[in-house]
Amino acid sequence: MPRIPLTWLAEHTALAPAASAQQVATDLSRVGLEEEALFGAQVTGPLVVGRVLELVKEPQKNGKTINWVRVDVGPEHNEDADDPKDPQPGEERPSRGIICGAHNFVEGDLVVVSLPGTVLPGDFAIAARKTYGHVSDGMICSGDELGLGPDPSGEDGIIVLGRGHAEGLTGEPGDDAIALLGLADEVVEINVTPDRGYCFSMRGVAREYSHATGASYTDPATTVDVPPAEAGGVAVQLHDDAPLHEVEGCSRFVALEVHGVDPSAQTPRWMARRLTLAGMRPISLIVDVTNYVMLDLGQPLHAYDADRVVAPIVVRRAAPGEKLTTLDDVTRTLDPEDLLITDSEGGEGARVLGIAGVMGGESTEVSATTANIVLEAATFHSISVARSARRHRLPSEASKRFERGVDPLLPRVAAYRAAQLITEYGGGQVSERITDEGGAPAAGTGTAISLPIGAAERVVGIAYTPQQVRESLEKIGCVVEDGPEDTLAVTPPSWRPDLAIREDLIEEIARLVGYAEIPSVLPTAPGGRGLTRAQQSRRAANRALAEAGLVEVTSYPFVGEGIFDALHYEAEDGRRNAVRLLNPLSDDEPLMRSSLLQTLLPVARRNLGRGEESVAIFQLGTTSISRGENARARVPAAAQRPSDEDLEATLSALPVQTRALAAVVGGASGPDSWQGEVPPWGWTDAFDLARRAAAAVGARLEVRQIELAPFHPGRAGELRVLAADGTSTVVGHAGELHPAVVAQFDLPARTSALELDLEAVIDSAPTVVAAEPVPTYPVAKEDFAFVVDEDVPAAAVEAAIVVGVGDLAESVRLFDVFTGEQIGEGKKSLAFAVRLRSAEGTLTAEQIGAARTRCIAAVDTAVGGVLRA
Repeated sequence: MPRIPLTWLAEHTALAPAASAQQVATDLSRVGLEEEALFGAQVTGPLVVGRVLELVKEPQKNGKTINWVRVDVGPEHNEDADDPKDPQPGEERPSRGIICGAHNFVEGDLVVVSLPGTVLPGDFAIAARKTYGHVSDGMICSGDELGLGPDPSGEDGIIVLGRGHAEGLTGEPGDDAIALLGLADEVVEINVTPDRGYCFSMRGVAREYSHATGASYTDPATTVDVPPAEAGGVAVQLHDDAPLHEVEGCSRFVALEVHGVDPSAQTPRWMARRLTLAGMRPISLIVDVTNYVMLDLGQPLHAYDADRVVAPIVVRRAAPGEKLTTLDDVTRTLDPEDLLITDSEGGEGARVLGIAGVMGGESTEVSATTANIVLEAATFHSISVARSARRHRLPSEASKRFERGVDPLLPRVAAYRAAQLITEYGGGQVSERITDEGGAPAAGTGTAISLPIGAAERVVGIAYTPQQVRESLEKIGCVVEDGPEDTLAVTPPSWRPDLAIREDLIEEIARLVGYAEIPSVLPTAPGGRGLTRAQQSRRAANRALAEAGLVEVTSYPFVGEGIFDALHYEAEDGRRNAVRLLNPLSDDEPLMRSSLLQTLLPVARRNLGRGEESVAIFQLGTTSISRGENARARVPAAAQRPSDEDLEATLSALPVQTRALAAVVGGASGPDSWQGEVPPWGWTDAFDLARRAAAAVGARLEVRQIELAPFHPGRAGELRVLAADGTSTVVGHAGELHPAVVAQFDLPARTSALELDLEAVIDSAPTVVAAEPVPTYPVAKEDFAFVVDEDVPAAAVEAAIVVGVGDLAESVRLFDVFTGEQIGEGKKSLAFAVRLRSAEGTLTAEQIGAARTRCIAAVDTAVGGVLRA
């Protein structure tokens, strides 16, 4: 986010008298530049110039030597000599006694003193305090303590006027050092949207401030003296053999040489101060000038050590396997799509100097001995720069600007502006020859956009006058000419590549006339609309589990490859087909989860590790299954709508995604009380929770025993829903987790879990639930216990009971399962509670008996079940 020092902004536009950062931010917000942060004066309170009168060095027991200093801080601030706080060295006279550990000053030097009541950067308040056996009545300050950064001369210690940070400055004791050092500057940090890259410069922000307030504006690009120059500078060749989307990676390359620069020349204090306020660290004169011009005009620059560059400079795409060590000391393997700046050491285009528009290489970087430089100012294709910056995870100040679009008319202006500043403060001579390869479009020769005068009114709903339309567009730099039949031919300025269609112009008109002029009219909500059925169902399922005592959590959908083995998936398990991310947030978790339990179980472990004694959590989230390694989506061009074939190919390559609902329960199901311990969560609770969630959306689940990781082989089941045609579909699984999985995640013994494909459950539920009449006759209760083979599912017995009892069956519920010697080997007993009711009258004993007989016969016929004696 750009940081805008107000004193710098005021060089290009007339700020309102005594304008504060808050007021400037308010003005900029009216034209769409939102305030991100405000930075007030970094130092407040009495910061003054002081003269060192006496200095005594006092060795300490810890081996350190401190200075006990008498300082004259001016008549207004000096302590009365007749009533000092602490005896001071030398002759008693009006002054202050201060302890200082630095040793880069002597008696007679002018220094910067923060008196009690001063607040330094970092909210560091200064007060008189006793230290090293004396009362230190203030502090003698260094550049770091005042937020100025390290001394540009490389000298450690305090600020001495006339040297380093205070080069060329002087004063008298008691003078205001805040104004002297420029520490009263206020800064506005703004948020720039991607379509307004020109606001990544003081030039662009000043223009917008002028639009917002009507203040006068001077384009700094027009104040640069660009002398006529001969061609024939450093040889440059533009060779882009593989342009992206048929657009050359570099459309213009300006190279300007400066010879004889003093390598020891220091960055002027005012420039270093502005860079610091703008959020950049001063480095050296040459580098600081290129950064300063970039921040001022918006044109990124790069300086090469001319003695280490072998002409010609070649701009080309990378070859497979090429490497580059960038300025951050990282060696990077380049991609064939990367646009490179190379020179001809070892052959034409053989040595890589940098990634175009992103970052230079260390082989030709400016050093402490550089006296001759080549300044590069170029125009690079935004998409090419953006892809390289993201591919190498290398965002830079230059790439931020290039990928948003840089004014193609700026390179020559910016190069000369930088050369003038370098020679002004570092000496040297600007070459009379310049390289301007590729050229630039003439101002105002872009493609004109046809705009009907009434188009803005039709889109925005405000009656803009023709004068407002024309003036708004001319204000932002457009060339506006009359067209046929009440239309305007509008040619956008070179610094606004975002203005491409009619609607872009209408947006500018609305912005400059004022968003406040657009009335707020609330639309009338149409009747009969609200949450969709799926949204209502998802909320109902969540609410059902929350009401059952579970806590909803959220986990990131990223997992590591080891999670599949931790959950004991089989080698051919389809859940191992996870989607692999090309650019994961963490290299340890490069996959998308294929099951919600893959991320929910680690959440359970984390909660237990932080003091929880039991776990009862659930989550609604998405899962993804890859369609295979060969399922790769095409990368469509951003310039136009993808073709139907591209869209179809993209959709067919997308992973299979669904919303799942999962829960993990283990340990005590509630807090202990005077009534004793509460029962623990069990595997039956997992099935009950699944049924609760399904019932909340209007679906019923059928349970069948199954063996599936990560569940216990004897205490798990698959969850099915019945379709209208009688077929059933698996929608999830529930049961007790395998002991090995419980141990792997440090969970309570016999922890259970469930996972449902909630979208499939919702789809199986009836769209309209039929209302049931309220019964007026009493219910008859009958219990049945049938002995069946162990492999007979309870659902099959339940279905047979419903068929046998017929219309009298109001509900059938399994309430007991028993196995043992009394039943016989390979058998089990299933006990059902059956409720009978008639809508025509009270059931008689004969009717109940007949229903009972039919029930027994139906179970015998269907599954071979025998009524248990």
